[in-house]
Amino acid sequence: MEIRSDEPMAKHVTWRAGGSVAKACFPQDLTDLATFMGTLRHDEPVLMVGLGSNLLIRDGGFDGTAIFTHGALDKLLLEADGTIYAEAGVPSPKLARFAAQHDRSGAEFLAGIPGTLGGALALNAGCHGGETWSFVERVQMLNRHGELIVRTPQDFAIGYRRAGLKESTDEIFVAAWLRFPAGDGATARARIKELLEKRSASQPLQLPNAGSVFRNPPGDHAARLIEAAGLKGLEAGGARVSEKHANFIVNPDGKATAAAIESLIGQIQVAVREKFGVALVCEVRILGART
Repeated sequence: MEIRSDEPMAKHVTWRAGGSVAKACFPQDLTDLATFMGTLRHDEPVLMVGLGSNLLIRDGGFDGTAIFTHGALDKLLLEADGTIYAEAGVPSPKLARFAAQHDRSGAEFLAGIPGTLGGALALNAGCHGGETWSFVERVQMLNRHGELIVRTPQDFAIGYRRAGLKESTDEIFVAAWLRFPAGDGATARARIKELLEKRSASQPLQLPNAGSVFRNPPGDHAARLIEAAGLKGLEAGGARVSEKHANFIVNPDGKATAAAIESLIGQIQVAVREKFGVALVCEVRILGART
């Protein structure tokens, strides 16, 4: 594996902004990662990083270890029992296409999630009416001793954009077995193409962004509230509320700091609360020290 010190996270997160991590681990595979986990201090902060969407490291940096799963935990295969085994570093769109290739239906929504399976499991990511944990039969976890543990959904408290073990633990997601119902592969591929075209037309994918910034409040949409508050195009230090989709903050010139992005998030929350009485919940993970 490769270990780096003071690794700049701006080149690893999709916002292209933020500080460094004290230590970065780039394992070769799951065995490599298990060995590394066994060397960590019991109190060492650990951050799992996939494609770097939905993540912001403050400008003062993260005093811990970041483990990069994309390109390492990348196994993806159809098991004899009909489940799909996917490791945590597999991009969600790749999993969607794999399911369609094997005539499975229901995985199409994953094509619209800009991250890896590990993040999708941790957040119960979903869109277009689908949620990750609806298809999970069991997951593989890894603890600080480098031990692999298989768990079922019954071990987790699962809800809207959240999934955590019912008992406090230091385990991390490293893989899952998912079961999608049999279907027509051609139909599934056509649906994936449709969703990707819709995403491209409605989201500012050509600019650095972290996907949807806020959770949708019950019975409403964060984007509608932000737009109705007149916040489209609002700027702070180079960060801007997207004119294309109000629930996206973009870093168009790549010059915004993490502090500017976080400030803009706060301004949006204040404005929406004052105008509509709705407290928008940020679904982006923001970690580290302020400068």
